[in-house]
Amino acid sequence: MIDHLSTYATDFGRSKAFYDAVLPELGVAIQMESVASWDPDFPERRMAAWGPGRPVFWLIETREVYTPRHFAFTASDRATVDAFHAAGIAIGAADHGAPGPRPIYHPDYYGAFLLDPDGNNVEAVCHAPSR
Repeated sequence: MIDHLSTYATDFGRSKAFYDAVLPELGVAIQMESVASWDPDFPERRMAAWGPGRPVFWLIETREVYTPRHFAFTASDRATVDAFHAAGIAIGAADHGAPGPRPIYHPDYYGAFLLDPDGNNVEAVCHAPSR
């Protein structure tokens, strides 16, 4: 349903480092980086995009603080959710929910939550049954 999405970063360097650490745990790689030189109001605006072969998740530098958001990335298994969370904690991200089952959503829901440097609630989730 969603082709791509973006979020914003007031501290682009810190936020990019966060996503560079946690997204590879989910099999997602950086696809591109650019500068919005065409924007007369912010021609040095930095952007980066990650994805599984094409840009899907975009991080865009902003000067304005914005309302944090929640988004969840798919994990292939529970160990991947654990690795995502551990990678974030290792670089100093705030824990917003340790890896574990969340049966309130459905019996096989297994997720972990971190806060990125701008306060976004970033989740990795696996929907597969435990083995």
